[in-house]
Amino acid sequence: MRRVLGVPICLMAGWLAIAAEPPDHPKTGSASVPPVLRNQDQDQGDVVVLLPGAPPASEPEAAKPAPAESAKPGGPATPAGTAPRSSTKVFYPPAFEQNSAVFCQRMIGQWTADDARFLLGQPLRQRPAYGDNQSVNGQIYAFPDPTGRYKELELDFESGSGLLRTVFVYPQNMTWQDCRRQWGGEVSATEANKGRKFYSYVDRRLDVLVDSAGKVISLGLY
Repeated sequence: MRRVLGVPICLMAGWLAIAAEPPDHPKTGSASVPPVLRNQDQDQGDVVVLLPGAPPASEPEAAKPAPAESAKPGGPATPAGTAPRSSTKVFYPPAFEQNSAVFCQRMIGQWTADDARFLLGQPLRQRPAYGDNQSVNGQIYAFPDPTGRYKELELDFESGSGLLRTVFVYPQNMTWQDCRRQWGGEVSATEANKGRKFYSYVDRRLDVLVDSAGKVISLGLY
């Protein structure tokens, strides 16, 4: 009779010993550990015997940080409260960077209005161009000069072919004396309204409109 009772007592003692020892493995209950955080390398042969009682309280799940705002759908995340910065930089041909007016003059007879938009962006405004009989024979588009050399670039496109015909540029600060020092050469002068003068170079495709004080209003290249 003692041998029969001895087995349950030994088993009970072993169970108590196992329950008293600190666990060497993390809890395997799916209620407290998310599936993605479970240890996939855990030895599946280990068996843990739990004594009857209330289940252990699961630890509260840590609050997930709010997703960072994105500059655009599908784009890289931008920290909250930070305005997105544009990293786009426009690169222009070296000849255009050197002198935008001369570069555009070389495009006469080649460029269309779409070509100009491709390099310079959308025009600030446009106006009709008139012929000698005061009939519209083209369109003039005004663009800002991205090089900063001139206030504006105006490109005159012929109605029939749609090709660039004339380039008008408005210098930041140039005088007629500056023109004489830079280009020299023979010119013909014509009086204009409001005391202005219109100079046309004989040996180059360049016209200069000057105000009464001798300041250059515009250069016309054709």
